Amino acid sequence: MFVRTTYATGDPAALDGAVRALTTDGRAQLVAEPGFRGAGMFVDREVGKLMTGTWWDDEEALRASADRMSEVRARMLSGFAATTTVDTWEAAVATRPEAAGEDARFRLTRVEFAPADADALVDAYESGVLPALRAMHGFLGGSLLLDRAAGRGMVGAVYADRDSLAASRGPVAALRGAATSRARAAVRSVEEFDVVLLEARPRSS
Repeated sequence: MFVRTTYATGDPAALDGAVRALTTDGRAQLVAEPGFRGAGMFVDREVGKLMTGTWWDDEEALRASADRMSEVRARMLSGFAATTTVDTWEAAVATRPEAAGEDARFRLTRVEFAPADADALVDAYESGVLPALRAMHGFLGGSLLLDRAAGRGMVGAVYADRDSLAASRGPVAALRGAATSRARAAVRSVEEFDVVLLEARPRSS
């Protein structure tokens, strides 16, 4: 699968208006798009950050929706976003939870690597990080997204609540260090968000 992410920052006081628009009219538009396979929305209300990820069957479906969703996105975020960044990714490893409770939390880690080391990063995540995450209390699912040509990646992990997210910080820091050393990757940022929306849609038969 392929993923389009949107990362927007703006006035925290206007954030909830953007969330309402995206989870109503914006979601209705997404559901009507061919190849759409789910979405996540994550916010930091204190700072004024909003991130969305939309999942697609393949690169063709992602690209076919780009112009329509760009227009929708601009309209939905117009009252909030001072900055907006849109990226597309390959879902190299995906273990997505189908849903999460109201107290769910999300951690996002951005990494950079030499394009030739992309497979090493996938292996480090799949064979080392993910099994350890699955053993942690409250872990609901996680994914590794890659832009192989640019040497960029994102790891997203969803936890059931604030306490399980907090308890994971130390163990995950150790996992992060070991995995990035093994794959010769560099961590560029680690952020945490509240989960607003989490939806996985099955492929049609």
